[in-house]
Order: sequence, then C-alpha cells, then structure tokens
Amino acid sequence: LRMAAAGAAGQEKQLAPTLLSFFIYNPKLGPKEGEEEKKILFYHPNEVEKNEKIRNVGLCEAIVQFTRTFSPTKPAKSLHTQKNRQFFHEPEENFWMVMVVRNPIIEKHKDGKPVYEYQEEELLDKVYSSVLQQCYSMYKLFNGTFLRAMEDGGVKVLKERLEKFFHRYLQTLHLQSCDLLDVFCGISFFPLDKMTYLKIQSFINRMEESLNIVKYTAFLYNDQLIWSGLEQDDMRILYKYLTTSLFPRHMEPELAGRDSPIRAEMPGNLQHYGRFLTGPLNLNDPETKCRFPKIFVNTDDTYEELHLIVYKNLTSPFPLPDTASIPPTLEFCRKLDSIVGPQLTVLASDICEQYNINKRISGAEKEPQFKFIYFNHMNLAEKSTIHMRKTPSVSLASVHPDLMKILGDINSDFSRVDEDEEIIVKAMSDYWVVGKKSDQRELYVILNQKNVNLIEVNEEVKKLCATQFNNIFFLD
Repeated sequence: LRMAAAGAAGQEKQLAPTLLSFFIYNPKLGPKEGEEEKKILFYHPNEVEKNEKIRNVGLCEAIVQFTRTFSPTKPAKSLHTQKNRQFFHEPEENFWMVMVVRNPIIEKHKDGKPVYEYQEEELLDKVYSSVLQQCYSMYKLFNGTFLRAMEDGGVKVLKERLEKFFHRYLQTLHLQSCDLLDVFCGISFFPLDKMTYLKIQSFINRMEESLNIVKYTAFLYNDQLIWSGLEQDDMRILYKYLTTSLFPRHMEPELAGRDSPIRAEMPGNLQHYGRFLTGPLNLNDPETKCRFPKIFVNTDDTYEELHLIVYKNLTSPFPLPDTASIPPTLEFCRKLDSIVGPQLTVLASDICEQYNINKRISGAEKEPQFKFIYFNHMNLAEKSTIHMRKTPSVSLASVHPDLMKILGDINSDFSRVDEDEEIIVKAMSDYWVVGKKSDQRELYVILNQKNVNLIEVNEEVKKLCATQFNNIFFLD
C-alpha cells in the first residue's frame, strides 16, 4: 500500500503557463446598453460564445475604471487570481489590449483522481507585460497604429487588420519560455575591428548612393547587428522580427545544402551567393512577382511607410535596405543584386575572419563557472550566455526556471530605484545570483560554486567584469 501511495505521489506533472485569451476593445465604440459587442475589435479564441466575450470585456473595463480612482495616470497593469493572471495595456487612447495567461499547474493524483494545484506566484508581471507591449509594437511595425486603420476605413478595416495579423502572431507566442530577455527586448551586436567596420560603412554609403530609393539600411551577421540607420525603437522590433521569425523560416532550405530546390531556381548566380528573403524568388524570370512587406517606422512623428527588402548572402551577412513607398521593380532588384552581391561576398570573408578571431579569444578559457546576462539601456545592447537558441522561435534558457525567476525579481527591484545598486542572492540549490545595476547598465551573474562565501562571490564577479567587460565601467 505504501509503495502504491509513493508511486502516486511521484506522478506529479508540471503544466506550463498557456494563453487563455487575448482581446482588444475600445469602450467608446459601444457606450449604450445592448451595444456592448461593438466595443470588441478582436477576440481570441474566436469560438467563445458572444455573451462570454461581452462579459469578459465588461469585467476588464470595470477593473480599469476601479483602479483609475486610486491611480488616474497609471491604471491597472495586471490582475492576479488563483487560476490565471490578466495583463492590461493601453497603447493608444481608449484602445485596450488584454492578455489572460493561465498560471502554471502541478497535477497530482489523489485516490486515482487528478488534483490541480495552481502556482499563483510563478509568473512575473514585468515579463508578460513586456510580451503584451511587444504584441502591439509588432502589429504597428506592419500595419501602423490602430488610429491609422480607423482613418483608412473605420472599425471594419481595423478589425480586418487585427484579425489578419494576430491570427498568425499569437501562434508564435511561447509563453512557457518567456523570461528577462523579453523585458529587455535588446539587440545582440557583433564586435568588429575598426577597419572592417569602416569597409562596411563605406559599402553601405556607396550602395545608398547608387540605389537612390533606399532610405535606411541595416546590416547583420549571424543574427547579430553590425550597422543600422533606423531609429532605435524601430530597429529593436524589426530585429526581433528578423531573428525570431524571418531568418529561422529561411534556415531550413539552406541547411539542406546548395543543391536544394531553392538554389536550382537561380542560375547565373555563380559569382556570388546572394538572394532575396523578401521579394523575387528568381531574378531571371520576367514573370516573377516583386512583392515586399510594408513596414511603418517613426510612427510617433513623421509616420514613414516603407518596403522591406531583405537580401542575404549565403555566406552569412544580411543587409536590409528599406525603400520608399513606391514598390521596388524587378529591374531595381536585379541592380541591387549585381551591386550588392559580389561586394558582400568579399565583406563576408573579412567578417568571417573576425568572427573566428573572436571565437579563438573567448574559446581559450575553459567552461566558466558562471553564466550571465548583460543589458545596456542606452544602446539596447544585450549579451547572454544563459540562452541557447535551440529552435527557430524559442530562446531557451540553460538554467533552472527558479533561477530565471530570481533574475526577474532582481530586475523588478532595480526598476523601482534610480540609484546604482547591487543585489546578491543565495539560492536554495547552492547557486549564487548577483545583480549589478550601474549607470543604465545591468549585469546578472549566476555562479555555481559550493562552499563559497560572500567575499569570494564578489571576487568572482569582479574577475568576470575584468575579462568580459574590461572596457565597461561598473561602479563598485
């Protein structure tokens, strides 16, 4: 009997947090009784019964209004309940986005029946609020603001755009692996020597001169940014789209080798390995379609509508010219291919050399005893040795979720104060977690060393700062 009970207790199952619902509403659209449905602009899952949608939206409205009485300028951000957590975001006046996430569950078996225990304190508000804000930023990148859609064709057009975008985008939210990196939404930069950097800059200047409809250019290598002409906030969200969505989608065919169907379609490309990731598939076919996704940048003031051309050299760099609002022609694409392709092949070998040098320098040390995340608020630079990109869309952390939660808690503490500070935490599992905040920069270190004391931990972190961040000044 005892064995059976132990067996049953061992059958604990952990269920990750999942998206229960996601909706967008505007309380001004259906102010009268009986018109509540008009407020709802988008609701996922769509198959939910109409009255339940109205009830859920009404409840959110009530919560927002109630919290306004205590904090008129900053109403509700989140609501904690036993089974789920709701996140609220008002990206534009009177437009509300709500995301409801089910808390993680531990499933146990008692007398042969499943018993669910909801983990109420596991989700970090800041992480999921950031995910919700990114939903809006990503929508805005491809569609412009909600108000813009209303001006283009009223509620009908806005509903169509929301449906088209979020139907696909919500499938890419991997809520179980969201963590501190979602709060930062930073950019990984590629370190280059001055000479190679100047070569790239002069290449971009020459290209923008000879292809005069190119407005902005960004240049990436191995998912890391080298150069960008875009505003920081626009580049931040475009970078997220490229590295988590567009590039991974194009990786599979390439990994299949150079004889894959994609290569066979492009004869005459012998002098360089360049191709378009957005736009024409085959430059030699006059019938080929030249469709480029539209993006909207500088939406706060000037509101520029551009076409996104992503051109990739198979040896790795990705320059990204964005062009003005006239769609680029096949002739333009051929010209870009002939100018950019061969020069990229030359640049790629220079960058590759630098990449190998960087690898040799950092690879010289044995497996370190610490892992870290670094973020700089000024230039959005991000560096993490905790995350391994194992799948196209999920950035997986290589440490225990409990430790990631401690990192998130330290970050929340940092955001409450303006001064520089340092926090050291001893975790239950013999791990030490150190957080340093210094002059717009944040560093989080996880050390796995048994039987060390506070002074030794401090020394280890100093050593790390000296090797990894020797040119960055951390206040002690």
